Amino acid sequence: MSDVAAQAGLTLLNVHGDGSGDYILDTNGNGAAFFDFDNDGTLDALIVNGSTRDRLARGGDRMAALYKGDGRGHFSDVTASSGMTARGWGMGTCIADIDNDGFDDVYVTAYGPNVLYRNTGSSTGPRFKDVTQGAGVGDARWSTGCAFGDYNRDGFVDLYVANYVSFDARKIAKRGASSTCRYVGFDVFCGPQGLTPEMNVLYRNNGDGTFTDVTEAARVRQPGAFSFGVLFSDLDDDGWPDLFVANDSVPSFLFHNNHDGTFSERGLPSGVALSGTGRAQAGMGVDAADYNGDGRLDLIATHFADDYHTLYEAGDRGLYSDVSYKAGLADPPLTFMGWGTGFFDADNDGLPDLFVANGHVYPDIGRFGISTKYRQRKQLFRNLDGRRFRDVAAESGGGLAAEHSSRGAAFGDYDNDGDIDVLVVNMNEAPSLLRNDTAGGGHWITLRLIGAVTAGPEGSTNRDAIGAKVRLSAGGRTQIGEVRSGGSYLSHNDFRVHFGLGDADRAARVEIRWPSGRTETLTALAADRFYVVREGRGVQQK
Repeated sequence: MSDVAAQAGLTLLNVHGDGSGDYILDTNGNGAAFFDFDNDGTLDALIVNGSTRDRLARGGDRMAALYKGDGRGHFSDVTASSGMTARGWGMGTCIADIDNDGFDDVYVTAYGPNVLYRNTGSSTGPRFKDVTQGAGVGDARWSTGCAFGDYNRDGFVDLYVANYVSFDARKIAKRGASSTCRYVGFDVFCGPQGLTPEMNVLYRNNGDGTFTDVTEAARVRQPGAFSFGVLFSDLDDDGWPDLFVANDSVPSFLFHNNHDGTFSERGLPSGVALSGTGRAQAGMGVDAADYNGDGRLDLIATHFADDYHTLYEAGDRGLYSDVSYKAGLADPPLTFMGWGTGFFDADNDGLPDLFVANGHVYPDIGRFGISTKYRQRKQLFRNLDGRRFRDVAAESGGGLAAEHSSRGAAFGDYDNDGDIDVLVVNMNEAPSLLRNDTAGGGHWITLRLIGAVTAGPEGSTNRDAIGAKVRLSAGGRTQIGEVRSGGSYLSHNDFRVHFGLGDADRAARVEIRWPSGRTETLTALAADRFYVVREGRGVQQK
């Protein structure tokens, strides 16, 4: 994978802290998104930007940079004319069409307050309008990950926002102060342990442009938990979206959807709250995919250095097993600190591979005399056989081998050449755009699903079809795809569902289960094509 960010026009110099590492606020970094804001069939990019404590006191920095893609590998900075004017300290983003008007809207999390931009569809003036106050989603706390998902299947996407710690530099000891915190004997910033965690929030979309805080009513209110990664996904395949939340240094959450507007928290009994050895880990990035082809969605969570990325394999009755060692993800050295992550089929062979963006939080860790360092390469774990992975990043070289202190990662086919590329945010540097240059890759199919926004047998489908599940059969193998908002680390991926087909030149069968409860079956789709599927109206080639 080659880093082509500069020649592609993605030039934002990310700002996140002053580089001192004196406070935890300076270290956690930002996310990014791939989405099509103008519906021209090509991916655009959004990169969230942070600030410094001094600059925040003067109003902060512009929290989002928007780039329009041309589908041929180049982006133009359209931030100035976009209407995305909010300033502060941005953190992450998630995307969805909140009002089903056909244009995707943008939510940006921040070290308070968050911002909701409505996409007006305008081509003659600012396209995005700040509707935060009227919508009621301007959480003023330190927010991190977010995701849209239609938990009650009423056809309007709801919003879950993860929050981190209650931070006030006037009340927290600076690194090196008398009450400082230590790591391997050296002074470091304090947190998250020892600081006060913030509560997460679930907002129900009222269908009229406003949202209601239903955290208590939906039974997702839990003790504050230093939350990062958020994933809305139908993990138990019952047609209703569940919630997985990766928490830093405390047990993670798994909220099972009860089908009645409420959830039950099952993190510990399901086996995903802790590692297989019973330890709370530093949950950061998250994703889900059927890596072993058994028809169930498995979970990945990335963690701190001197620990492993945890792969939870789904089993019977909603139970998961930590198979990280067996799958080759816990092989030494464990010097990487993982953030943005995602399953994607890098070589289109029909098996989902795994990407992790890495980077430490202590800028001067090189003087600590230990094996890890601040700037780190990426990891690309190739799925060998549906059972075990091998990190091929070092031998692949290119942009994977370049060392940065990376954070968010967004996945999508930005140049429409049939393979998935990765946009990575780097701390206080320009981003990396990792163009997939895999030689001799297999065939592929990409599907963009459009919901009918009308009532079905069990509910309604939102326009983006978030929550739709796809089962594709080709070459004797069945794969699962799901339309999602948010995920990775504070980032958002292309809504299009991509499948590698290997040697198969067509998909024999594609089954779609829409959030409305409708099912649709397509047959004999030719490979190496982009398709649009509209609920109830069938498929068309782009």
